[in-house]
Amino acid sequence: MKYCYLILLFLMTGPVVGQPSTGYNLNFTNLATRWDEAIPLGNGQLGALIWKKDNTIRLSLDRADLWDERKAFEIEKHDFKWVQQQLQNNSYQAAQQWGDSPYDRSPYPTKLPAAAMIFDAAKFGNVVSNVLDLQSAVHTLKFDDGKTLITYVHATRPMGYFEITGKNIDDLAPQLVPHQYENTTQADEQKSVVDGQSLTRLGYKQGNIVKTENAQVLHQETYDHHFFEVVLQWKKMSPNKLIGYWTISNDQKAKVQPISIKQYEAAKQSHISWWANYWSKSTISIPEKDLERQYYLELYKLGATARQGAPAITLQAVWTADNGGLPPWKGDFHNDLNTQLSYWPAYTANRMDAAQSYTDWLWKIRPKNLAYTRQYFAVDGLNIPGVLTLNGYPMGGWIQYSLSPTVSAWTAQHFYWQWKYGMDRNFLKEQAYPYITEAATYLKNITYLKDGKRYLPLSSSPEYNDNSREAWFERWTNFDLSLAHYLFDIAAEVSNANGKPEAAKEWARYSAELPNFATDETGLQVAVDLPMKHSHRHMSPYMAIYPLGILDINNARDKSLIEKSLSHLEQLGTRAWVGYSFSWMACLHARAKQSKQAVVNLQKFAHNFCSINSFHLNGDQNGGQYSDFTYRPFTLEGNFAFAQGIHELLIQSKNDYIEVFPATPEDWKNVSFKNLRTAGGFIVSAEKNGGKLTSLRVTASQNGVFRIFEKTDLQDLSSKKQLSKNNDIQYIKLKKGQTIQLGSI
Repeated sequence: MKYCYLILLFLMTGPVVGQPSTGYNLNFTNLATRWDEAIPLGNGQLGALIWKKDNTIRLSLDRADLWDERKAFEIEKHDFKWVQQQLQNNSYQAAQQWGDSPYDRSPYPTKLPAAAMIFDAAKFGNVVSNVLDLQSAVHTLKFDDGKTLITYVHATRPMGYFEITGKNIDDLAPQLVPHQYENTTQADEQKSVVDGQSLTRLGYKQGNIVKTENAQVLHQETYDHHFFEVVLQWKKMSPNKLIGYWTISNDQKAKVQPISIKQYEAAKQSHISWWANYWSKSTISIPEKDLERQYYLELYKLGATARQGAPAITLQAVWTADNGGLPPWKGDFHNDLNTQLSYWPAYTANRMDAAQSYTDWLWKIRPKNLAYTRQYFAVDGLNIPGVLTLNGYPMGGWIQYSLSPTVSAWTAQHFYWQWKYGMDRNFLKEQAYPYITEAATYLKNITYLKDGKRYLPLSSSPEYNDNSREAWFERWTNFDLSLAHYLFDIAAEVSNANGKPEAAKEWARYSAELPNFATDETGLQVAVDLPMKHSHRHMSPYMAIYPLGILDINNARDKSLIEKSLSHLEQLGTRAWVGYSFSWMACLHARAKQSKQAVVNLQKFAHNFCSINSFHLNGDQNGGQYSDFTYRPFTLEGNFAFAQGIHELLIQSKNDYIEVFPATPEDWKNVSFKNLRTAGGFIVSAEKNGGKLTSLRVTASQNGVFRIFEKTDLQDLSSKKQLSKNNDIQYIKLKKGQTIQLGSI
């Protein structure tokens, strides 16, 4: 009955465009018995995983900013020139020891799990229904004795709520369970960073719980006088209803607040309203419903992990491993791929506020990154570590990537996209222009001229040759080179947009000084005279195709290079790929208008590399059908890159135009989307029926010129005015707020 009330409350908010079908819910008849198969709830700051452990219903509780920031990597001991010297002196082992050993050896710095909340499963009946409703982000457990347990993490408040209804609920109060930081017998000294070393290695004293009649407070000291607290409060409201909440504070004493039914119902309504608004932003409809379901599960996870005011999405965001150990790869911020891919779908899906949570975090840590650039690279400007903590400090690791010389060029893309998709002039002036030009200033300073061409002192390509000496290249890799081209080009564009034409000319000159990409009969190479020789998980040599979009399949000069590159990748096979490789490859194929291959890679990702709860587990979970990696460390970037792969089939933003249905398979006769966002700040809806474009609507969020690549001549249906045309690019000037319906002549 309570579940029906929730749905009724949801419907009362009015019709919602884009809400996912109830058939796409996570829907089981029992509880998962692994944390990485659990039901995920979150709001960007707090998260919970709901599963069964030791005959308890367990909620693994998490807070995004719980970190141990103790320093293990002594970045100040050496600099980039020292690394170059080790390579020249054939003593690179010293650099490996300095950079990588602290990351493997020390348990910190690291993301921390918070605690667990449990209910005694023996006091409930058998589970008959275990459902996460995507529309409302509310989880409902039903039992065969008539009891119901409803839980959710509030969309905007730092609170998780729960409600139990049914008979005989007198002794169903939950309990807090702290994680074990001492006095455990878990042997973990040989565990890798991927497997997650034991929490006991952190050296914390075990936290204590203060209990009262209807509340519990866990106080956990961490390091250097830091601490966090978890509060659990509940109240029996009637003979058949118990409600409660939990929250987590960081470095602040938590307060136990009274709870009332009025407060609880108001919180529930505001939570559901937020999610209704979230789903109203956009929608898609494609014939392959398994892929459509996965897409909506990815957008749900985006809504649960990306929120302004909360930290950026880490490897696991608000779902830190609950297995007695540290999360895989310490749950850190990996900027050689993971953070960037995690935000790919936010722009096209018209979730600009979610995307801004990334640029907000990058802007917050910018002062530390400026200092890091001066110390390690000994030049002015802005670079950012490839592996770093919440507060922006480098963590070390494989230094070719954790201290890569081009990381800020890739993070700068998100400032560019945030401006380009939103066209907010204040953001351009206050953040995008400074960040991008500071990154370009650094790159100008770190490169040098030789015979009229600009070069990096050392180059690399994630993660080609892993952590060996051979992972460094004396000449440009295509990864670094494409980022350099892109960075100087967007620096020129934002300079022009910000009224600085002379600066724009200077950035364009630096771009022109860069050499051409390294190519041969296989297409794009890893580096000069080095084609991709084997299957490899990271698509770094192909950045120029996607996500940078420097190469365009619609340009005759680029078409052959793109097709040869992707053909070569297919020949090498997928045995060394992990899950995100398939998502990224789908985007690459979509950019090449190879729709069949794009869809096949999306299917492989969804069917082989995801847990039953849709989490990306990196390894092939069907016994190595497509990959030799069969492990299961959970990270999020593959999930979000999958969602972008769907977008790239439906609509693409190119350098100065957009393309609708550029890569939908021929057998997708009926396909549509509503309110997807493009560069230039345009909101586009389109529909194909019987394989033909039957509807195309465009709304301008700012004044601008809408440009579209389309073979068929288009007209504004209201005025019957034909769009202007330049070759295959058609265009029309629109005012802010103006909506037009386009159709063929």
